Amino acid sequence: MSKGRDRTVSQQPDGTWENKRNDAERASSKHATQKEAIGAAKGMLGKQGGGELITKGVDGKIRSKDTIAPGNDPNPPRDKEH
Repeated sequence: MSKGRDRTVSQQPDGTWENKRNDAERASSKHATQKEAIGAAKGMLGKQGGGELITKGVDGKIRSKDTIAPGNDPNPPRDKEH
């Protein structure tokens, strides 16, 4: 179940990358690169008390999911992705 503060980074048709809360209609920020959008999303999640960051690739499919501290991950992975 998605919480309101969770965020998704995805590419838009014009080639920009957006950082968007899952419960919002508009993007919180737009960036030239995926790396910049992920950095902004991580910063915002950290300030909001943590949550889930979903990153989508160029094809629109989910590429990775990451819990940003101080979020509570009930099933933490054994290996660290980031």
